[in-house]
Amino acid sequence: MSDAERVKVVYVEDNLDNLRLVEWVLESTGRYQVLGATDGLAGLELIRRERPALVLLDIDLPLVDGLELARRIRLDAELKQIPLVAVSASVMRKERQRCLEAGCMAFVEKPFDVIAFTELVSDCIQRTQAASAPVT
Repeated sequence: MSDAERVKVVYVEDNLDNLRLVEWVLESTGRYQVLGATDGLAGLELIRRERPALVLLDIDLPLVDGLELARRIRLDAELKQIPLVAVSASVMRKERQRCLEAGCMAFVEKPFDVIAFTELVSDCIQRTQAASAPVT
């Protein structure tokens, strides 16, 4: 499957090891092309340019944190339909709630189970595509 045929996923993550891990996990399925940004502003620019099927967001990002980035995406008429998934090492219940309130549809705790993570990515994309499909 060529890059043009694979589903685009943007991961905004300042830790390059985490970014490469997610890139490897998702791209090894052959279904996804992962594009990365290492800060919130670069992430927003990448999302605007690429219009991915899904955005994965670290919460603790330089320049613009993940929660603020999620809020900006949700306020942008051209981007607000893109599903957002928070990916964080924080296990605090309050943090999870803040991510959902900012517009994320799911929260993934680092480190994550590779199979469950891949299934969640697929499920979030499918649910969003089904919700936006025209009713016939």
